Amino acid sequence: MSSYTILLKNCSFFARHGVLEQEEVLGQRFFVDAAMDVEAGNALETDEIENTVDYGVAFAVIEKIVLGQRRYLIEALANDIATALRKRYPQIVQVKITVRKPSAPVPGILDYAQVCVGQHA
Repeated sequence: MSSYTILLKNCSFFARHGVLEQEEVLGQRFFVDAAMDVEAGNALETDEIENTVDYGVAFAVIEKIVLGQRRYLIEALANDIATALRKRYPQIVQVKITVRKPSAPVPGILDYAQVCVGQHA
């Protein structure tokens, strides 16, 4: 059985996740990467979007989760995205979601805080 990987990189959203009250009030930008290992089925032969993971739909699934209910932890956010993608597309045999938070409220200078969550069938 063959497989392939679909990668959505640096999906950007303005949302209100975080533990601190000011994170909900002010909001901030979040970046999401989704690496989806997909069981090929007959998609490679048929060349039809219906037989694969439509990455426009996958982006919309990610967007709905990120812009939805506030999560205190980006770990929980990443896990909810992974679960939603696997539910929408059962042919995803493994998914790795990375969430980056550039404006993490830490007493120091950093590019971003990042969490990766993986799920597999």
